[in-house]
Amino acid sequence: MAFNHLPAGVHDALRALSVTPVTHSVPMAKNHRSERPSASAPDRPSPGAVLDRLASGPSRAARITHTEHLPPRPGRHAVWPDRIRAEVIAAVQTAGIAHPWAHQALAAEHALDGDSVVVATGTASGKSLAYLVPVLSTLLDGSEAPNGRGATTLYLAPTKALAADQCRSVKELSQPLGTAIRPAVYDGDTPFEEREWVRQYGNYVLTNPDMLHRGILPSHPRWSSFLKALKYVVIDECHTYRGVFGSHVAQVLRRLRRICARYGSDPVFLLASATSAEPAASAQRLTGLPVLEVADDASPRGELVFALWEPPLTEMQGEKGAPVRRTATAETADLLTDLAVQGVRSVAFVRSRRGAELISVIAQERLAEVDRSLARRVAAYRGGYLSEERRALEAALHSGELLGLAATTALELGIDVSGLDAVLISGYPGTRASLWQQAGRAGRSGQGALAVLVARDDPLDTYLVHHPEALFDQPVESTVLDPDNPYVLAPHLCAAAAEIPLTEPDLKLFGPATGELLPQLEAAKLLRRRSATKAWHWTRRESAADLADIRGEGGPPVQVVEAGTGRLLGTVDAGSAHTSVHDGAVHLHQGRTYVVKKLDLDDNVALVETANPTYSTTARDTTAISILETDVEVPWGDGRLCYGSVEVTNQVVGYLRRRLITGEVLGETKLDLPPRTLRTRAVWWTVTEDQLDAARVNPEILGGALHAAEHASIGLLPLFATCDRWDIGGVSMPLHPDTLLPTVFVYDGHPGGAGFAERAFHTAREWLTATREAIASCDCDAGCPSCIQSPKCGNGNEPLHKRGAVRLLSVLLEGAAG
Repeated sequence: MAFNHLPAGVHDALRALSVTPVTHSVPMAKNHRSERPSASAPDRPSPGAVLDRLASGPSRAARITHTEHLPPRPGRHAVWPDRIRAEVIAAVQTAGIAHPWAHQALAAEHALDGDSVVVATGTASGKSLAYLVPVLSTLLDGSEAPNGRGATTLYLAPTKALAADQCRSVKELSQPLGTAIRPAVYDGDTPFEEREWVRQYGNYVLTNPDMLHRGILPSHPRWSSFLKALKYVVIDECHTYRGVFGSHVAQVLRRLRRICARYGSDPVFLLASATSAEPAASAQRLTGLPVLEVADDASPRGELVFALWEPPLTEMQGEKGAPVRRTATAETADLLTDLAVQGVRSVAFVRSRRGAELISVIAQERLAEVDRSLARRVAAYRGGYLSEERRALEAALHSGELLGLAATTALELGIDVSGLDAVLISGYPGTRASLWQQAGRAGRSGQGALAVLVARDDPLDTYLVHHPEALFDQPVESTVLDPDNPYVLAPHLCAAAAEIPLTEPDLKLFGPATGELLPQLEAAKLLRRRSATKAWHWTRRESAADLADIRGEGGPPVQVVEAGTGRLLGTVDAGSAHTSVHDGAVHLHQGRTYVVKKLDLDDNVALVETANPTYSTTARDTTAISILETDVEVPWGDGRLCYGSVEVTNQVVGYLRRRLITGEVLGETKLDLPPRTLRTRAVWWTVTEDQLDAARVNPEILGGALHAAEHASIGLLPLFATCDRWDIGGVSMPLHPDTLLPTVFVYDGHPGGAGFAERAFHTAREWLTATREAIASCDCDAGCPSCIQSPKCGNGNEPLHKRGAVRLLSVLLEGAAG
């Protein structure tokens, strides 16, 4: 993959453009909070000036609903603990860091004391150095140990890209220390001929939870010398371990601790997190250990200008004639194009793989109209690419060959992209923690930065761009995970028994649900307890680790293969294959468009062929739900709010073809895919006949009122739980067979639950109040994508009744428990 620099003349012209003074002012923000700080250095535009240029086109200024200015913040220095080796301090100083920030020194002190610690500070606050300095010092001490391997460290990252990036950083920092520090990546991309060297000689091994789960722990005898000497376990970006994925990782870490204890080691856990609520409590749930907290960020911060941007209404009409806003995809592509023309280095974060590809294609086409070589400096970056493609893109971004990148969250996590001037966020990413993590990718060298949240046409995004206090005046969320989820715990007990037979003392390590699950695993003939040892043993030939799908992807990934050549293009998660690579689906890869000829579920292959359709595709599905068990039930007036276990049956039944850019529906095609069943956790509420009368909701509009309330409540839940709209689902019925009442369900989209529905139950009053306000305050007459229409509705957003939903929620909330 090659990226060409701009010709000198064009480069000079664009550079001049990027510092030309702006002579007009923009009528900003309905809630403009502060005066714009002074411009930054003369050789790069201030973030305010960049925003002015973005807003200078026709009707552009009116799209900015709010601008938040975060002023620069000075840093607070400290000194490294005196136990840090002088050679390590010298290496850090050689790298240009004369003194640590106060939080770095404090975290290092805790690490050297043998206390597990989580550093939860802002993006680019130097969290990596906070754990690297004590780790390198300890490894250097260990290298001098006589007749022994010395200390080792295991580093865990949620993505391969982050591990590779951190390995580069460790090698650069430790170069003055010679061969005492031997960092090495051990993941699915590591060549087999290198793996033995890593096991035998690596003392700073970088991997991910997947490889730890499937590769290292089941083969622990081959890692015995490394594990015997394991002093530290570094868990980077630990706030990403939430929901089902986080629950699985929590059990993987318990398996690691158990094996380490068998080899006589007791590693200290060093965790790095984006700013989050209760980071120590979250880290303790993740590791199962007491964890200290360092959350006072002492690093300096450049000026950040954060704009909320709402795309305009179009002349198009959506379902039921609802007004349609311009898509966030099209709007983000325009903004990325404008930034590239200005010479502003930018990343656009996009929620979906297809969206990232589409934004890059649109931006490239529009940039080609300015200069053909300029188009080559914009690309897409997402999961599912082959490793060599990812590495080439990362290198191009590092070198500056790329001006703009449309990326999924695969690039959100910690990868050093120093020098970026702006970040575009195409759609609210689901949590405030993720929002600030993405915004923090720009300005990483302390310079000013611009962040723009481009709203999608849905209830949550619309609510946020008109309620900036929900973003800027609220703390970030707590991380939600449930290691005791039986669907999570059971396969890890099998994996642990296969690694080392389980004994009674192990039960406490894996949590209180272990004692109940072991007899069930025995009955299923997965485990057998031998009377001689009184230990539980794995009974089968196959790998027990294969039972646990830690990413919650629903099975092995589906390979996307070009039909004409047999070339592997990439992969798609099994859980999303029905909706993303069904027959007839439009699939984008590296800027090229394909149409799926056939999805073969037996062989996990989607055969595609190149095409150039004028539309995108959106899957449609149907859902039924039954109550298995009600755990908690509280009265809300005459109605009830409940939480418990449910069984959900879902089936993709067709797909819509939507015109590119406008989103206009062109038609629907039926599909014949098998149903899928999910046992999970849900929150639900019921209303009575008297409440319906009080709300003036008659039988003719009841279904539409419930359906509208369901859609809007799903859209708003990510404000109250660390979930994404696509992590949860919902069903509404005028007469549910289990409750015999009108009922609305919202459920976790993962087996056994992910903690989101439970969080919804405990915050139901605030959650449903915000839902009612979002519907009532929308300017549309009968409902639109900004309030009650859902992009994933299996019934074509039919029926919906906006005013009935508002009245129904008002009556329900009158009786809500405090």
